[in-house]
Amino acid sequence: MFVIRLADGTLRVPQSLTSDDGRLIGNAYVEIAPGEPDYDQWLPESITEEEEATRRRRWQEENDALEQEFLAFKSELE
Repeated sequence: MFVIRLADGTLRVPQSLTSDDGRLIGNAYVEIAPGEPDYDQWLPESITEEEEATRRRRWQEENDALEQEFLAFKSELE
């Protein structure tokens, strides 16, 4: 998950919720507007929605060979 910078400057920051024993309950995004606490902390590592889409598309395209290798391995186990 990435810190996403929206067109109006708002940041969508990923946040995870865990139980007391450390188990993951869920993941979500929290929106932080310019001027709010922690905004300046997250801004340098933020990417635009377009950059996120490009990364996701590139990851999916480059993942094909790995996925095929995994599916072949999985079929050997069945």
